[in-house]
Amino acid sequence: MQEICNKCGLPKELCICETISKEAQVIKIRTIKKRFGKISTIVEGIDEKNIDIPTLTKKLKGLLACGGTHKNGKIELQGEHVQKVREALIKEGFAEESISRS
Repeated sequence: MQEICNKCGLPKELCICETISKEAQVIKIRTIKKRFGKISTIVEGIDEKNIDIPTLTKKLKGLLACGGTHKNGKIELQGEHVQKVREALIKEGFAEESISRS
């Protein structure tokens, strides 16, 4: 028996909840200076309930060949990767106009 999504009522294979939530988010990418002058890229505004942040963090770390973590709904990547993260999020299905640099 097929599993049914609780939100949209479609079978799990046809569920569009994650696609809709990716398009509706407002994502901010910024850089901060950490201890000893190290730069980190912070991605915030991703909804933890609809998007699997640990999996997205792992994909970004692998694509950018850097270290990083996810805490409190934010993704923190080591290094300055603002433009590359923006391009990667667009490829993942997030709307281009919803991603901004702050």
